[in-house]
Amino acid sequence: MSAPLHGVRVLDLTSTFSGPYCTLLLADLGADVVKIETPGGDIARHLGATTVPGMAAVFLNMNRGKRSVVLDLKSREGRADFARLVPTADVLVHNMRPGAARRLGVSYEDCSASNAGLVYCAIPGFSEQSPDADRPAYDDIIQGASGLAALQSINQDEPGYVITPVADKLAGITAAVAILAALRHRDATGEGQRVEVPMLDTMFAFGLLEQLDGWTFEPPTGPPVYPRTAAANRRPYRTRDGHLCVMIYTERQWRRFLDRAGRAAVLAEERFDTVGKRIANADALYGIVGEIMLTRTTAEWLKVLDELDIPCAPLAGYEELLQDPDLLARGVVSLAEHPAVGTVRTIAAPMRFSATPTVAYRPPPTLGEHNDEILGGRS
Repeated sequence: MSAPLHGVRVLDLTSTFSGPYCTLLLADLGADVVKIETPGGDIARHLGATTVPGMAAVFLNMNRGKRSVVLDLKSREGRADFARLVPTADVLVHNMRPGAARRLGVSYEDCSASNAGLVYCAIPGFSEQSPDADRPAYDDIIQGASGLAALQSINQDEPGYVITPVADKLAGITAAVAILAALRHRDATGEGQRVEVPMLDTMFAFGLLEQLDGWTFEPPTGPPVYPRTAAANRRPYRTRDGHLCVMIYTERQWRRFLDRAGRAAVLAEERFDTVGKRIANADALYGIVGEIMLTRTTAEWLKVLDELDIPCAPLAGYEELLQDPDLLARGVVSLAEHPAVGTVRTIAAPMRFSATPTVAYRPPPTLGEHNDEILGGRS
């Protein structure tokens, strides 16, 4: 059985996080991703733990299943080689600033001239239509500029960044979805197109789905903050011997939980007697839950909450999860052999298809590993 994107060739001019995450998803779905790197290589080759120079952890995790070609797009020879590759591609992805793409001769106009069916996806920090179009941007910048870092300050003294590069990854996921939509259009009409997925616009739209709240209306009925997710007491709850994550949401769940805890009268209080009031007063309600959770151990609460059919899970750390028997048995976490690095731990693609499975592990490439294979005319 072929993977969903078998036969689709992607020219990947991305580096660092946002673009490589997009093309990782496409590679996992079976696309032939040709990673075009500068002579110095993607900076991610040097990010994180490493045992072999140029093959650091971040690169290994973001670039499995791809082939690497080194091209100096500032040179005549490099541009000529690139021009030969463009007509062979279905998709081209980059996360450069618009001005840099034009200077290197890899703009949409440059590429579509020789490949009218090309799906061309740009993942800049800021939209080409923005006055900030050619400003540099990384995840931290976009977390701040999109409002996310300020949102983190609601329950702490200072603004803060989400520890994982969420703006980069979200832009990559959104770009992959947009590429698939553009490929469907191309397959139906033969027409390629330019797709732009600015990180700022993507993160702004993502954050405001629920946080827009009172500003959904004109005039606004309240601040652009969703009270439930902003509640200071929204956190893993302390139990007698640890922590437990609990999400009590529906009317039925609240009644079951508070009845079992001997606190049924809580729902009769005016501030909690409707869904809307519980959302508006979520911090106070979660504070009551926190008090109740201290009365039993984690194991005791897991048994009770499972009986009540209330969503819950023990608080887990990455070291624990990487050794979890279920994740290991299902191949979500596994060990693989890399010809240059040796044994590496890898995380499987999360998609599951009944008819078109994702591809098996393919080692991330060493720098320029596939130059002869690809530039020599062999597929």
